[in-house]
Amino acid sequence: MSRADWVTLLYIVGFALFIVGLHMVRGPRTAVRGNEIAAAGMAIALVGTLLDDRIGDWALIVLGVAIGTAIGIPAARNVKMTAMPQMVALFNGVGGGAVALISLVEFRESDDIPLESLIPIVFAAIIGSISFWGSNVAFSKLQELAWAKRRFPRFTLPNMVLAAIVLAIAVIIVAGADAEILFWALLVAAGVVGVMAVLPIGGADMPVVISTLNAFTGLSAAAAGVALDNTALIVAGMLVGASGSILTKQMAEAMNRSIGNVFFGGFGATAGAVAASDDGADRTVRSTSAADVAIQLSYARLVVVVPGYGMAVAQAQRAVADLAAELEKRGVEVLYAIHPVAGRMPGHMNVLLAEADVPYDKLKEMDDINGEFARTDVALIIGANDVTNPAARNVPDSPIYGMPILDVDKASSVVVLKRSMASGFAGIDNPLFYDEKTAMLFGDAKASVAEITAEVHQL
Repeated sequence: MSRADWVTLLYIVGFALFIVGLHMVRGPRTAVRGNEIAAAGMAIALVGTLLDDRIGDWALIVLGVAIGTAIGIPAARNVKMTAMPQMVALFNGVGGGAVALISLVEFRESDDIPLESLIPIVFAAIIGSISFWGSNVAFSKLQELAWAKRRFPRFTLPNMVLAAIVLAIAVIIVAGADAEILFWALLVAAGVVGVMAVLPIGGADMPVVISTLNAFTGLSAAAAGVALDNTALIVAGMLVGASGSILTKQMAEAMNRSIGNVFFGGFGATAGAVAASDDGADRTVRSTSAADVAIQLSYARLVVVVPGYGMAVAQAQRAVADLAAELEKRGVEVLYAIHPVAGRMPGHMNVLLAEADVPYDKLKEMDDINGEFARTDVALIIGANDVTNPAARNVPDSPIYGMPILDVDKASSVVVLKRSMASGFAGIDNPLFYDEKTAMLFGDAKASVAEITAEVHQL
């Protein structure tokens, strides 16, 4: 076999392992092995790339791999599960940035680039730059950096103007202008679009944003693969792009919103607040104590825990698992209701509860658990707000009207753990909190759950 044949064979093996690994990460029992298989596929693809006759500087590639490994492995091993959304956003951004740099180098180093290569180079530069800068803004929001906590207005008109500028520069470059300054202008303008598109988006929409930017990175990598005539990069990029696009669609459907609405619409806090205050509902809040909650839970037959971002912020997942274990010792059935967009990234609650060794068969998706609330004695809501708001079903003027929610209001009793009565990202009141069968336990979720567990011990 020739060297070219070996390269082709290694690429085939590599992206076959990518596909197998991607299939295996769908379930928690096979996810770790799936990651290992995909990593092995990437290692094989890297070897294939190094064997390519067109690769001239092995030392630089090896140095890059060494630096990336030295940074990536410690970062991935030491990151807390509560910070995983930030890590995902950051890694995704790095991928987009790498593609943008590859596009720049290809444009600078090549003369008379054929059109079939120039178009994917320009496309990869635009999408890669948007992904890089957008992902960095998403990271800053998820990390709750001071500047990123501000509420930014929608930049719809400026974004449309910028998008037109990006398109115009791209057309000029493809038409034959080879000035490097134009390519830099393209990268900068696309980067500004990425920043201004993500800047106004709040935390509740982050699952959609992250999956969208992930799809962008994949598509830009695939385009770079076309420009470089690299089969492995094309296949890997298309896998990421396709899976990210499907996930984006699923996340948007879970919120009953379009992608355009996420990026250009947003929830109206003012309108929501008016709708909530004018609905004529009783605004009496019924507070409770850890001791009373402990009694309710101990004598229940079925308890459904509804985790939300508040659980992640308080890092209360292990305390919740301990409480569930104590209740199960007393014969109480405990299940977990997982809304698709609870948290700040797809599968956020699943990841946190898996870290706390909660059996995966107890984690029930929304469609599976909603039918169980009618026989639920206590629904224990921990930091979830908009995904439990019945206004999504019965208040047509509500900003979240039509969004599928967890039917916690059908349970016999509801206990809500919150720091305060502050609203969720939608900026609206939750009528559930004023329901006569709802009790509020205020305080830090981790401390509150630990206190409940201590009270259960004493019963």
